[in-house]
Amino acid sequence: MAEETTRVSLGEPGAIQLANVTKTAPIYGAITPRWLVRLLDWKPLEAGIFRRNRVVDEKVIDVACSREPESVIAGTYAQYEEKPREYVLSSINALLNVDTRVGDLFSKPYDQAREQLRVTIEAVKERQENELLNNADYGLLNNIPDGQRVSSRTGPPTPDDLDELLTKVWKEPSFFIAHPRAIAAFGRECTRRGVPPPTVTLFGNPFLTWRGVPLVPTDKVHISGKAAKTRVLLIRVGERKQGVIGLFQPGLTGEQSPGLSVRFMGISQKGLASYLISLYCSASVLTDDAIASLDNVEVEHYHEYK
Repeated sequence: MAEETTRVSLGEPGAIQLANVTKTAPIYGAITPRWLVRLLDWKPLEAGIFRRNRVVDEKVIDVACSREPESVIAGTYAQYEEKPREYVLSSINALLNVDTRVGDLFSKPYDQAREQLRVTIEAVKERQENELLNNADYGLLNNIPDGQRVSSRTGPPTPDDLDELLTKVWKEPSFFIAHPRAIAAFGRECTRRGVPPPTVTLFGNPFLTWRGVPLVPTDKVHISGKAAKTRVLLIRVGERKQGVIGLFQPGLTGEQSPGLSVRFMGISQKGLASYLISLYCSASVLTDDAIASLDNVEVEHYHEYK
């Protein structure tokens, strides 16, 4: 048997007991950049309700163009929808409990209540972007008119497919939005055709573009089924452009950011401090041609290059 080595100095296991270990704040891997929330124009509401008043397109507004002097100009008017759509802000809520004993004893170097709130708020904001896209009522994916939907011709998203989307949202398109794998699939199709898409820098980050329009990634446009299919959206944003806008309630009690509040609800008999996190939001597609969708997009098609 080998003889045990006799130490003549303090070993690491013992020494580490006196060392201050450098720690990170809690890292939450589900956090994404949430580009959609950043890129939307947000409209504050007075009472949590937004009414979208449209002009009836079928009613022609007569405009005269004549060189005849003193010619009669026919009267006309703009017809409004008599039953416009109204949006009531939806709420995303979380109730956070923090043991006061834990907060009192273990809040150095990081305050336990503050870190618990930070991570929970991030989860609420992630849910917000998901709802903006997938909510059954106001989600953008569920508010695309049939005439604004096209299907991928060959499966993977091609330059021709995105060009077709641009014919649907041709009035000042703002950005495409798609799952990162769909954007990668589009990049492969461009590479195969010898037309690699250029990039543009937004918020200090590079984005692929097509015809000068950025392709914005989000994992909230889901990939589904064994065929791994998804969708690509093209959006025009802004009220001035009659595009897509986000809706929020300003001036909330305990407001932390637009539409989001944190309220202390007290301490229970078990010593649990409770905080209510609330976020109020919705979205509206102001005109039908402000959004379009490329459907049945396949993301698992690869090419062999020789």
